[in-house]
Amino acid sequence: MRPANHVRRPTAEEILARIEREERAARRGYHKVFIGFAAGVGKTYEMLNEANRRKVRGEETVIAYVETHGRAGTAAQIGDLETIPRIRIEYRGAVFEEMDAEAVLARNPRLALVDELAHTNVPGSVREKRWMDVEMLLNAGIGVMSTVNVQHLESLNDVVRDITGIRIRETVPDRIVHEADEAVIIDIPPRALINRLERGDVYPPAKVDQAMRNFFREGNLTALREIALKEVAREVDAKLTSYRKAKRIEETWAAQDRIMVCLGGRHPSYRLIRQGWRIAKRLQGDVVAVHVESRPATELEDKVLRDDFALADRLGVPTVSLHGNVADELTQFAREHEITEIVLGHSDRPRMQEIFGGSLVNRLSRALTRVDIMLVASVGDEA
Repeated sequence: MRPANHVRRPTAEEILARIEREERAARRGYHKVFIGFAAGVGKTYEMLNEANRRKVRGEETVIAYVETHGRAGTAAQIGDLETIPRIRIEYRGAVFEEMDAEAVLARNPRLALVDELAHTNVPGSVREKRWMDVEMLLNAGIGVMSTVNVQHLESLNDVVRDITGIRIRETVPDRIVHEADEAVIIDIPPRALINRLERGDVYPPAKVDQAMRNFFREGNLTALREIALKEVAREVDAKLTSYRKAKRIEETWAAQDRIMVCLGGRHPSYRLIRQGWRIAKRLQGDVVAVHVESRPATELEDKVLRDDFALADRLGVPTVSLHGNVADELTQFAREHEITEIVLGHSDRPRMQEIFGGSLVNRLSRALTRVDIMLVASVGDEA
């Protein structure tokens, strides 16, 4: 009979497994993102296909959340991959299924598959967004393969709306993709995607006509495809630049571009912030959003500014609040911080006020003769 105070010693396998878990949690997990330009290009299919190859090689791989959308080819790729059961959450009398990130964390696999990064979790979930769940897993040392369409990147929100006429409501901070260890574009010609749509391989037949009249017009798909290709190419270029800097392959570098986005405060400045962020990424420069308070703000203006700052925070754009004359403060800030480009919205001041008081653009252009000034349309500016 075993003594009552006997304590079982862990086996060698258990000790090694614990050490591996601790080591993995001490480093961030590897993140690979499959990027597409529309539903049906094959992101989930390719992710599952790679997962199966990894499983054959002996890499521990589980499905945290995969959505097949009823596509037989995609469903067939699941095969015998282990699937973590979803969590069921009741909301307003209905039951929804979400990824159980805590169960994935407890399972602690080497690699987890997560579809639809931009998805908004149902109220009552631990985290608001699926990309937040992925961040939690990565920070715990769990590798993740995920999927996202380029139109869900936060900074492209206005660009996509201008192309398609559709405002994408679910977005992912660009940094989630930019910080990924690997980004893979899943690309097919727009005409081939439309053929898939017409065959019923993307949506059920009842939804095909509506899709082709709206988002799936060939012109839309061509433009979105170009954006996706450029986005991944930019990421490759940025990683190459970082590598060359780290290895000191080049001794001299061009002067750093610095972009200042001017927040008005009276109306939302979402388009300005996104545009400034895109310019900074393209030029591999710095960006800052600046607001000058020349008088006490109204309650509505306070809310507008809070929302602007919230978007800037999501994009990783630092914000600065100044007090005083708008033109003077912006001029001084631009000089002190060696700003190379200013992003402004079109003025909504009455013409007579600008004639007698002078326009902000004119005052800045006279004071900052070596700084480029960009005027950005704010029509339809939404979060």
